[in-house]
Amino acid sequence: MSNKVNLVIVEDDPIVLEGLMSFFQMQPAVAILKTFTSAEAFVSWLETDEQTGFILLLDIQLPGKTGVESLPKIKMLLPDLDVIILTTFEETDMIFKALSAGACSYVSKRSSLQKIKEAVEVVAQGGSYMSPAIARKIADFYAPKKHHQLSDRQLEIVKGIVNGKSYKMIANDLFISLDTVRSHIKNIYNTLEINSKAELIRKSYDNEL
Repeated sequence: MSNKVNLVIVEDDPIVLEGLMSFFQMQPAVAILKTFTSAEAFVSWLETDEQTGFILLLDIQLPGKTGVESLPKIKMLLPDLDVIILTTFEETDMIFKALSAGACSYVSKRSSLQKIKEAVEVVAQGGSYMSPAIARKIADFYAPKKHHQLSDRQLEIVKGIVNGKSYKMIANDLFISLDTVRSHIKNIYNTLEINSKAELIRKSYDNEL
């Protein structure tokens, strides 16, 4: 990278902050512009100094307002600011909240300092970075949902229902009691998260079993 990247860090953990500062101060391509231990202090600085031209490394779990809660205000003050969320949390809902609020990248604190530097470089070049564990979570979230696994006996019962047979007829066909059929039906509904025969038939036709 030919141009220096200006970096602002908002992190309340003194050990983490010291580690980041020590590491980035040794990187010739990166200059630490400022550090803060709370989102409120960072926002106050933005409001008074009107700084631009930097990348923000923002901890998600901060005293007072969290990183996610502060993002709308930060993006209102600096709409074009690139924000990399730095966090120990990898919950999918937290990731989406941060991305929806305006973060462009998300890095786990379990990543190496080299990987965090890589995230800064990618963002400086106009990209978006996700640490592998987080990228996998997002991929899994958007992946087609797997079909529910019903047992062979349960599939036989579903087939009978789809063919319009009564519970009694199904019990006779499979040589089981009526109560056993009802028990299987209850378990099938629970597994498929449905409440009616119509939903069961639709799932069967849509090949979702």
